[in-house]
Amino acid sequence: MARNVATIAALEADTLAHRTRAERLAAQVTRMAGTPWFVLLHVGWFGAWLLVSVNAVPGVPSFDPFPFSLLTLVVSLEAIFLAIFVLISQNQMTRQADRRAHLDLQINLLAEQESQRTVELLRCIAVQLGVHPPGGFDEGEPEGPTDVRDVVTTLERALPPQ
Repeated sequence: MARNVATIAALEADTLAHRTRAERLAAQVTRMAGTPWFVLLHVGWFGAWLLVSVNAVPGVPSFDPFPFSLLTLVVSLEAIFLAIFVLISQNQMTRQADRRAHLDLQINLLAEQESQRTVELLRCIAVQLGVHPPGGFDEGEPEGPTDVRDVVTTLERALPPQ
């Protein structure tokens, strides 16, 4: 188990090391934006902006009177950039999830091939020893290696359309 954990950790480290600068920046921004402190910072910042803009703070001149056009511009620009950073992070995570799914499929196919070889070996041993399972050898057993295309086709027919 320790070897598998070390292998997975090395794969994750390699994936993280090969991110582009934009992906690293996007990950940092989205990690920061997804915190309660980010929300509190914005509540304080926008609250102060509004208080100053409506002349509620004595001695501080209003710089963005109602309807707060500058605030609208700042909030809109921030939303655009945050959305871009989130999309960059999601794209990177999608690529990583796709790689993991391909790895999982490959491992499952290898395990299926090994299982099929084991069944064939057990069948040969049983024949050699003259042991016959109840119902015979062919009951419910696959006739050979699983064809992934057949599985996909069968699954697509069975699943409801999206």
